[in-house]
Amino acid sequence: MNLSVEEFSVIVGGQPSGFAPGAALTGFATDHREIKPGDFFIAIKGARVDGHDFVEEAVKAGAAGAIVERTVASPHVLVPNLVEGLAKLGRHFRSKFEGPVIGITGSAGKTTTKEFTAAALTSLGPVIKSEGNKNTEYTSPLVWPLAISPPATNDVPAESSPVGAVIEMAMRGAGQIKHLSEIHRPTIGLITNIGYAHLEKVGSRGGIADAKAELIDALPADGTAILWQEDPFLEQLRVRAGERRIFTFGASQEADCRIEHYRALSWTESWIKGRCLGTSFEAKLPTVGKHQALNAAAGLLAAVEAGADVTKAAALLKDATIPEMRMQVINANMAMIMLDTYNASPPSMIAAIETLAELPCMGRKMAIIGEMKELGDYTIEAHREVGRALVKANLHKILFYGMPTTFARQELVRAGAPQNRLLMATELKDVQEFLQVEVQPGDAVLIKGSRALELEKALDGMKVGA
Repeated sequence: MNLSVEEFSVIVGGQPSGFAPGAALTGFATDHREIKPGDFFIAIKGARVDGHDFVEEAVKAGAAGAIVERTVASPHVLVPNLVEGLAKLGRHFRSKFEGPVIGITGSAGKTTTKEFTAAALTSLGPVIKSEGNKNTEYTSPLVWPLAISPPATNDVPAESSPVGAVIEMAMRGAGQIKHLSEIHRPTIGLITNIGYAHLEKVGSRGGIADAKAELIDALPADGTAILWQEDPFLEQLRVRAGERRIFTFGASQEADCRIEHYRALSWTESWIKGRCLGTSFEAKLPTVGKHQALNAAAGLLAAVEAGADVTKAAALLKDATIPEMRMQVINANMAMIMLDTYNASPPSMIAAIETLAELPCMGRKMAIIGEMKELGDYTIEAHREVGRALVKANLHKILFYGMPTTFARQELVRAGAPQNRLLMATELKDVQEFLQVEVQPGDAVLIKGSRALELEKALDGMKVGA
């Protein structure tokens, strides 16, 4: 990207101050510790940390300046409202793009589905996509200036121009998907599932469905909604779609893109076979789990609706970039660790447990189960559901972390599991000790829990890759 500070200021409706003539920016950063020369620092005022306090450090690290809501000593562009300023930036560059835009939201699987969709869509050419998990009102709009802004040198050749865009959208409550949709103007809307994330804030799964359906509301009259066939809220979402086209993915015969066969090939690769809009396909996936197969089906269907050929698109699913901490396999202390700690809900927790149970293992299978947060009144029953899944998995030993996991443990005790194999951790160092003392070479361990627990830190000190 090569954007002058003057042009940037006009687009976001801000007032520049302290810049040298001809100053330009080449990228963005929301963390002052991740600044690259030429970046513009986005000074976000959060609940615990105010980015304005780090603008000076960002500039010292090479930032061209910052976009701020209050005056600071370093070069900056002052805007009345940061969220709206960034929205203006996104809308400005989105208006320059004419290809299909696939918006993706859902309670679980958004990022992985985004990666599968982008991989499949590359069968048509270069693709714009949200990087990593940059899916909020602060980071999501930045995909457009980074992709559409003219380069510093010659114009991009026509054959290298992006053919489509895949945008991930996160929500914590009502109105947030609507806000992001007004920026990205999706032509295809994909909802992975209606689950339990942020249930405590929204109040009910029906409320979650309403908030996610803002993506469908934003679609044009000739747009397409892509939904999970087996979702309990499918009919509610169908109603929101009105006269728009609807295609579904899933495992049942009714799904327009269905997974008919799934097989794990190793700890890091699986194979699927199915049928998409009447055409049979086979594909390898760079991850495991039947839930990941559904994510792949969703991504394939979205790419095909955007114009891709089923066979060619399916062949590229193997190239999807699976994000860290999502069924990430790590060899540590000569044991196999399946790290899935980016988030946790009952369906994703159960899917991870079932995946562990079906994979081959030379030694024993164990699990570290952290609590699932933000479930409100559903907290107790949700953890009991996980407990019942653990009963079926018949694991050698389980470490529970977080008070609500006691309800999962109760289900195992009720089923007759030896209590000396059902351990409780009160702090992260107990999890570290379990990994270092209990886990032996050849064992396999699932680590799964809500993001706030930061369970991945328990791997510190282990010999990764050994």
